[in-house]
Amino acid sequence: MRVILAWLVAAALGMAAYGPARRIVDSATLLTELGEKNPPAPRVTVTNLVLAAGATRFRARVYRPEGVIRRCAVVGHGVHWKGIDEPRLENFASRLAARGVLVLTPELAELADYQITRRGADVLSATVRALSDTCNGERVGLVGFSFAGGLALLAATEPDVNAHLAYVTSVGGYDDLSRELTFLLTDHVETLNGKVPRKAHEYGLVVLLYEHLDAFVPEEDLATMHLAVRAWLREDRAHAWAFASRRTTERAERLFIELVTGHRDAFRSGLEPLLAGEKAQERALSPSGRIARIPVPVYLLHGKGDSVIPPEETLWADRELAGRSHVALVSPLIEHVEISGAPTLGDQWALVRFMAHLL
Repeated sequence: MRVILAWLVAAALGMAAYGPARRIVDSATLLTELGEKNPPAPRVTVTNLVLAAGATRFRARVYRPEGVIRRCAVVGHGVHWKGIDEPRLENFASRLAARGVLVLTPELAELADYQITRRGADVLSATVRALSDTCNGERVGLVGFSFAGGLALLAATEPDVNAHLAYVTSVGGYDDLSRELTFLLTDHVETLNGKVPRKAHEYGLVVLLYEHLDAFVPEEDLATMHLAVRAWLREDRAHAWAFASRRTTERAERLFIELVTGHRDAFRSGLEPLLAGEKAQERALSPSGRIARIPVPVYLLHGKGDSVIPPEETLWADRELAGRSHVALVSPLIEHVEISGAPTLGDQWALVRFMAHLL
């Protein structure tokens, strides 16, 4: 995305309704850099460390501004095997830090292994408390991308977490996990006005298969096929084929052929009763029905064409938050969690205004 110079001139004049002029300018330049292929490298100091959430120890990374620290924020990555090493996350965190935000990114191990668990929310909670301590007890921001967006909202419902929060932001996150998983399974979205057909990204169905692989292959092939499907999710086709070649049963062979050829109706029919039996766990991992109790500003951002987590998840949360301090934006500028496309000036300005809340 290119933010034209006229925007920055208008921002520099200051528009009181949209916050301080500096934040508007920083937001515009941040979004410009995120949308470019080879922007200048940000000048920040990056440090690795290890934190703890109860008995769980986890990797984390600090992005420290060279100049004055204006704010502090925790940023949680989505479902990606590289975790805090994922290049888009590193790019966002470093460019946010370059604008005066001390950023801490925790490793969400279960999300890095394609699993949505309560531990993810617990790690985000522990990181918020740790960063608040580092920032002299000040309230800090919490930003979650993709499935970490839902977990961030969930964490923010807890009093011992929101007492340390300045705001919470979900980018492409879910509101109701059961509703989201049903979309991935059925290619139907539950909108505010009823269900409508919409094609879900095939990645989501494979993630569900990976999480429930023990229901599809015999025990003797489970470890082998776990490696094969995980390699497939990582787009490492060579290793996926190599691992799958070690299978010893017909069921495992059939599953891999269906995975490769895209004939996945058997996955859907097998997963449907499994997900139906997990409704209680899905409710426990959903911020839906609880987010109205979050006492700090809630910022919800979603891509209009998101095929992993549909933008209706933000619209459902927006409805629940009616009357509370929040901003909800569904933008054609966003795909799932990255900037893309060439929207109107109005679309760009709406996103600039939104991002200014984080700065």
